[in-house]
Amino acid sequence: MNAKQSKRQAILDPEMEVSQALSAILAHHLALMISWEDKARSWENIEGVHQMRVHSRQLRAALSAFRAAVPKSVSQPWRDELGWVASQLGAARDLDVLIDEFLASVCDKLPLNGADTVRARAEVKRALAYEQVNTMLDSQRYAEFKQGFRVWIDQRLWEEAALDDKHRTTLKRALAPYARRLIKRLKQRTIQAGTGVDTRDPEQMHWLRIQCKKLRYAAEFFTPVDPELDELIAYLKGLQTLLGELNDAVVMRGLLNGLLEGTSDPDLLRYTGALIGWRAYHGEALLSDFGAYWRAFAAHI
Repeated sequence: MNAKQSKRQAILDPEMEVSQALSAILAHHLALMISWEDKARSWENIEGVHQMRVHSRQLRAALSAFRAAVPKSVSQPWRDELGWVASQLGAARDLDVLIDEFLASVCDKLPLNGADTVRARAEVKRALAYEQVNTMLDSQRYAEFKQGFRVWIDQRLWEEAALDDKHRTTLKRALAPYARRLIKRLKQRTIQAGTGVDTRDPEQMHWLRIQCKKLRYAAEFFTPVDPELDELIAYLKGLQTLLGELNDAVVMRGLLNGLLEGTSDPDLLRYTGALIGWRAYHGEALLSDFGAYWRAFAAHI
């Protein structure tokens, strides 16, 4: 395992109990999420918001992955708080992608006026979005969430909850067989979501993206106890990148339309329309590649 992998993965052992593994994974990703707080306060380094949101999602994914041991009724308060954290970071992340990735990549390619105005309007919205991020980071709610979640993790307070015998037995089981069963189930769900998917149906493609993400996160959690999952992750990466870019295209369209509010500037209207068309064209190219990516992934499964 290389240094980058070890930083992103908790230290697990195949023989450790499921409850121990859950504690290790949650503690690992909570620490990583918190480590990005300072950088998340400004768009000088857009990785700050991005990484905080990634780790908040991984924490939610971990709670879902261990639901057979810790039921939703026990973990839901923390899932809700993690969802809130991710929601406060969402607008900033979307605008970072719009400005620093999309607009930066096309600014010299469109022979139209309006680029500076589009960027200026987007920067105003980004400044407001980062105010929201800072408000969240400075809030009592966030401080109480971090403190309470740490205690819940470190003391494994789910073991003191009102659990039935099935959940208590699962918590004491060895991690390796639990991980194998979970990965098998998530593979099946992903195959079901992608087999015969209508690539023109945004809801079906979004559902497939969610299933791929759940499988990817679980595989990353459990690679330390099953190194062969690295191969699965490699196949997932290409498929996820394509699905992510298709989703970005939908998000970008909404953001660009939002930049037009209250304006009748013909240059701005033309330039924004060209950007939307550019992204739509790119989306068509991505859709044409979907079949190859899906077949490669499904063949590996």
